[in-house]
Amino acid sequence: MRHLNISFYTDTYYPAIDGVVTSIREYKRALESRGHEVRLLTSGTAETRKIAKLERNVIVTPSIKFKRYPQYSLSIIPFVDVRKRWAATADIIHIHTPFTIGLYGLLSGYINHVPVVWTFHTLVTNKDTIDQYTASNRSLRSIAKRYSWPYLKFIAKRCNVVVAPTETVRSLLNRKGIKNTVVIPNGVDLNRFKRNRAGAASLRKRLLAGNRHIVLYVGRISKEKNIETMVRAANLLREKRIMFVIVGEGPYSAKIRKMVESYKLEGSFTFVGSIRHGLAKYYNAADMLCLPSTFETQGIVCIEAMACGIPVVGADFLALKEIIKNGKNGERFKAKDFKDCANKIEKVLSRPDSYKETEKTIKDYSINECTDRMLKLYNELIIKNRISQ
Repeated sequence: MRHLNISFYTDTYYPAIDGVVTSIREYKRALESRGHEVRLLTSGTAETRKIAKLERNVIVTPSIKFKRYPQYSLSIIPFVDVRKRWAATADIIHIHTPFTIGLYGLLSGYINHVPVVWTFHTLVTNKDTIDQYTASNRSLRSIAKRYSWPYLKFIAKRCNVVVAPTETVRSLLNRKGIKNTVVIPNGVDLNRFKRNRAGAASLRKRLLAGNRHIVLYVGRISKEKNIETMVRAANLLREKRIMFVIVGEGPYSAKIRKMVESYKLEGSFTFVGSIRHGLAKYYNAADMLCLPSTFETQGIVCIEAMACGIPVVGADFLALKEIIKNGKNGERFKAKDFKDCANKIEKVLSRPDSYKETEKTIKDYSINECTDRMLKLYNELIIKNRISQ
């Protein structure tokens, strides 16, 4: 396979830590390890620029902070000559977000006759997401809800292919009129995420703090993740000596902490903050992962947890319905139903040896296999593009 010049375009990057950033970094690392050139254009803060200086081929455009979600920023002038040269020499353009940088990637592909791939990472049409992250004005939020799908369809129809990370998302896109889709999951590095209980023994002991079990949550602390459901479930399970460990940050952090305090559950919760390195130890220290989100297009943390051999209790919604198999690698509960969530947490903790298919589940999600599939797609599009010119 010949050397490719690949341009990634994203409106989110470090220091934000989420599934999109994780996926981008895994693919960039895997593609570069095979000798391909990956150039990444992103919006970001001063901290993003500091991080970019330590990485190869990452350029951060001048940006402003997104007030309603300070972890994110929006590019204000992505149209700089160096980026135009990048696009002109690219074999493939891969956009990862549908906002300012993503639109520039789409335009660059059109101007330079380069195939464009878009990975549909985030369900930006989600009502809770629009309510939380768009304008505070009710009329503007109403407009955003009305036109979010038409906007995404506008972008999709101008891409050569839209990549869905799961069959669930592909089916949703097809129902909404987006037909140019393929399924390629966001891969996980199985050399990093693997079973290693012994290596996490000291961390487990510290986190337990005298309790019997650890229930882990990993991800953004935001409204659409429905962490309140887990907190209410914890209130029902307060006599079970469970420590709930929350790894992540976000605009809902203060609210979740206050909620924990209101239930007088401070002794049952540990807030770790964001972790860039050593996350696999937290999975291995835990008994299970709880993912109450109704927002997942895949749920990379779900795959990471299973790769480390722990079951997942998650909302019976979107992609989690596809990945979590009751009685095999975890349990699903009715979305936003804290009583059902509590019941499923207790069920998993009472029979931990029953969930033997966690590591079997992740065989199709290795970053190496997913990169093979992505490269196959890239090369098919490049060949078609040459024939058509």
